Amino acid sequence: MGRILKKTLAVILIGLGIGILLVLLLPLSGWLFIIGVAIIIMGISWLCN
Repeated sequence: MGRILKKTLAVILIGLGIGILLVLLLPLSGWLFIIGVAIIIMGISWLCN
């Protein structure tokens, strides 16, 4: 059960990161781009475990 919850959370994190990148991918918000990439990487790493 914990494994399913962990994978679900990872997918949500990846979706959140992609959403941040798509909505806030403006030249003036470079730090938001970095946060989005970090969230996606964290989600993928959780998915791989």
